[in-house]
Amino acid sequence: MPMKSLSFLATLSLFALIHPLAIASDPSPVQDFCVGVNTPADGVFVNGKFCKDPKLATANDFFFTGLDRPKVATNAVGTSITPVFADNLPGLNTLGLAFARVDYAVNGQVPPHTHPRASEFVVVQEGTLLAGFVSSDQDGNRLFAKILNKGDLFVFPEGLIHFQSNVGRVPAVAFAAFNSQNPGLITIANTVFGSNPPINPDVLAKAFQLDPRVIMDLQVKF
Repeated sequence: MPMKSLSFLATLSLFALIHPLAIASDPSPVQDFCVGVNTPADGVFVNGKFCKDPKLATANDFFFTGLDRPKVATNAVGTSITPVFADNLPGLNTLGLAFARVDYAVNGQVPPHTHPRASEFVVVQEGTLLAGFVSSDQDGNRLFAKILNKGDLFVFPEGLIHFQSNVGRVPAVAFAAFNSQNPGLITIANTVFGSNPPINPDVLAKAFQLDPRVIMDLQVKF
């Protein structure tokens, strides 16, 4: 085979390998909308949902109410999250969007976590938050953090570890938006210390430079 043909085939093979990695967000829809339903009798399976017959879609499929209602933050970290995803707003299906309201108790936080499939922005409606993210190892694990007050917005790049913490003296409220209908959620502490089955404590002890007994205590907690 001529050298030029070999070179072309090698280039084509390399492109085939790297091209899937270039898709960085949800696929664009090829129809006006795909109102998500859970039964195959109603339509075609797309992006994790079946599509309702477009003729049967109504305005209510694209409507959500209740984001004005505060929730008491009673979980272990002092937050309550009201998600608006395709599961409870069917018209979001295939649109590459998701939203959430976050209520923070005093000293409440959304602990360090990452969304593997989405960037996020947070807008503060009430209160004062400390928000930040950490860059990758390649970029030196730099912390980008900011105090946010009412009306302020902060962006978290896709896949990077980030957090928000209420640093004010009163409860806080923020709204979040994602450029994926299923951003995914990996909470660092839960994932590392709460895996099922647990990660070998000796592995984590070396990774975190801690006594294995401390690791086992953390694994019990999470």
